[in-house]
Amino acid sequence: MAKSGPSLQYATKIQKRAADVGFDWPNADGAFEKIIEESAEIRQAVASASDPETVRMELGDLLFSVVNLSRHLGHDAEQALRDASDKFRNRFEQVEQLASTRGIDLESATLAQLDALWDEVKKPKIVQ
Repeated sequence: MAKSGPSLQYATKIQKRAADVGFDWPNADGAFEKIIEESAEIRQAVASASDPETVRMELGDLLFSVVNLSRHLGHDAEQALRDASDKFRNRFEQVEQLASTRGIDLESATLAQLDALWDEVKKPKIVQ
């Protein structure tokens, strides 16, 4: 199993290999629960100011768990992340455009202002 490819793809292959011999949850419920568990672990590592290596490992565990959920749901994690990144990029570009038309400097805007712009661009457009 090549370690040189995309990490999400590598994680999926490792998980599939384990699943092929029965080391897997019977459905997505186990994967959902594992994400909750791993989220709590990384939150604890950050809150206790753990060393960077521990935080990185916990973050990796969380990502690995999300890939496992993706596999259980029948979606390619690589494509799901690409789509989410594209969606974020498109929305952020709309935020930039909206801020520009309103004379709002993004670098000096408050988080509340940025969130309001974000919420505005997220609203479904009503076509008449």
